Amino acid sequence: MSLHDDAVLVLKSYEDQEELRRLYLDHLAAHPDGMWKACEAGHVTASALVVDPERGRVLLTLHKKLGMWLQMGGHCEPGDATLAAAALREATEESGISGLTLLPGGPVRLDRHPIPAPCHWHLDVQYAALAPPGAVEEISEESLDLRWFAYDEVADVADTSVVRLLELTRATLVAGRRA
Repeated sequence: MSLHDDAVLVLKSYEDQEELRRLYLDHLAAHPDGMWKACEAGHVTASALVVDPERGRVLLTLHKKLGMWLQMGGHCEPGDATLAAAALREATEESGISGLTLLPGGPVRLDRHPIPAPCHWHLDVQYAALAPPGAVEEISEESLDLRWFAYDEVADVADTSVVRLLELTRATLVAGRRA
C-alpha cells in the first residue's frame, strides 16, 4: 500500500471535522502527488504533539523559519510507510527523544494552513506522541529552541491550532483512562 493510499484510509476513518476531512480527501483524489512537497496545490503533512501526561506538560519547538512555538512535524518522505509513521519520525527527529509512541486511535485533529509560494497549503494531519519516562529532548537543526511547557502555559506562547491540538489530546487522554 502506498503512503497516498494509507492517507486516504486514515482520513476515511477519521470521524471529526467533516468539512475539512472531505477537503483533504478531495485534494488527494485530484492530486496523486498530494502527499509530497512538490505538489504546489498543497500537500499533506504529518505532525505530532509530544506530551508528558505524568508531568502535565508538552514539548514545543521554536520553528526556525516561522519563529513560532509549534508541535513537531513536517513533510512526508518516500521512506514513510504510513502517515502515522511520518508523524512519529518527525516527532522523533525534531525532539531528539527516542521511544516516543503515538497516542492510540489515529489522528487527533486536522489543520489546514497557508504557506508561502510556490506551494499554497499544508494539509496537516496531527497526532499526539507520548514521551517515555525520563525523556530528554535534543534540539535539531530545524529548531531554534525546544522547551517543555505546562499545559496551562501553552495558550500564552502558541497559536490557536496548537492550543486546540492540546485540548483534544488532553480530552483523548482522559477518555482513555476511563476506557
